[in-house]
Amino acid sequence: MLDLNRLKALHAVSVYGSVGAAAEALMVTPSAVSQQLAKLERETGATLVERNGRGVRLTDAAGLLADHAERILALVETAEADFEALRGQVVGRLGIGAFPTAARGLMPAALSLLHRRHPDLVMQLTEREPERQIREVSRGELDLAVIQDWMNRPMAIPEGLSRATLFDDIADAILPASHPLADRAEIELAELYGERWISSAPGTICHDWLVHTLRSAELEPDIACMADECPTQMALVAGGLGCAIVPRLGRDFVPPGARVVPIRSRPTRRIYALWRTDAARRPAIRAAVEALKAVSVDFQYSASTASTASAASAPESPAAAPMSPASPVVP
Repeated sequence: MLDLNRLKALHAVSVYGSVGAAAEALMVTPSAVSQQLAKLERETGATLVERNGRGVRLTDAAGLLADHAERILALVETAEADFEALRGQVVGRLGIGAFPTAARGLMPAALSLLHRRHPDLVMQLTEREPERQIREVSRGELDLAVIQDWMNRPMAIPEGLSRATLFDDIADAILPASHPLADRAEIELAELYGERWISSAPGTICHDWLVHTLRSAELEPDIACMADECPTQMALVAGGLGCAIVPRLGRDFVPPGARVVPIRSRPTRRIYALWRTDAARRPAIRAAVEALKAVSVDFQYSASTASTASAASAPESPAAAPMSPASPVVP
């Protein structure tokens, strides 16, 4: 009888194209994947991988078996979902992905709440960019994803996936404290003509969005520094190296040398939970989405309170009140 773990290893190599990439997706070592493939070769009596330069390639026999493995693994997942739904218990394993600011700002509270409500559920969190999460949820490598897209630059969601909106996350301008506009109650984006910018790396959603948004406001982006983490971006702004646009979920602390100024158009990204439609029967999926929604309500209240307090104190203290991460909601 064919072993499911070995079929899963073969399927991952087929999908990702190499043993190393498959190992990363499965969160095991490359040697563990190679051992599973070797055992599968002994079980089937067929050669499944061949040396190809410094890597390997799958044989025709492996390709045929990988196609069957994809269907077998899908059936197993459906059976597990149906069985969990029948039992009505939140148990088993749940692989969750989240983009960086959500991994820091939402997931600690959400996972803590989920663990308190359902202690028999085993959860594993991985930090991923949204595009990769969508691919991994589609392939069954993640059960649930927390993703984002910008309202003026939405992402396409493949068929077979369902989503629930968690909240809308407003982004504000972050300016050096010495900037002439730093004490303003709000600004138009066009007023930042000629400024240098702090951005995440090219190819990320937020970098591509920033370039698109600046050009839409007839501002040519002059990127001075690139950093993927929002606290690093704000530290660079505080050092006088440029301006940034940072969503409130990523703004847990504002350094003394930086000021938060709302943009009149209120740039907004939408935060979603995403899962495979055919897995919606799993009680664990429903429980996780409920926990994320509960924590999101708490975060929105904190964000609203901080923004109101910041606006009220602007003449005396231009620095925005620190944004605290969403705290756990007691069930």
